[in-house]
Amino acid sequence: MSIKLESLENVTRPKKRRKLLGRGPGSRRGKTCCRGQKGMGARSGYQTRPGYIGGGSRLHMRLPTRGFTNARFKTTFDVVNLGQIERLYNDGETVSAETLREKGFMRDVSSNGGVKVLGKGNLTKKLKFEVSGMTESAREKVKGSEINIVSW
Repeated sequence: MSIKLESLENVTRPKKRRKLLGRGPGSRRGKTCCRGQKGMGARSGYQTRPGYIGGGSRLHMRLPTRGFTNARFKTTFDVVNLGQIERLYNDGETVSAETLREKGFMRDVSSNGGVKVLGKGNLTKKLKFEVSGMTESAREKVKGSEINIVSW
């Protein structure tokens, strides 16, 4: 049996029936069609911004700000696994943020913490590492390689 474009069905979710509006008082959605009496919301084309409360101050401005969050100052890393390094590099090359960018692995806009090497995968090549961080499992797997942790 071959699959054709016209035989495909959407099986991800059940079909939702359209809400029938303005079909008399017995339908529960007659007369004003769930829009209430008059006003902006009753008109066609009515839309509001998210969080808009008609003329009052918005909810996020009314709530108190409490405590301290470290979100603005959090250190984030660009992570790379040993298996990915195995595929990208040849023997004797240096693993750093610059070489990862040259090989197209990272974008130019990087995180504020630099590059961190994770231990997923295996490494058979001898490489030089100039990275900001490395997990313990990654250190064990690259015993013969030269590791230089640079502060970012």
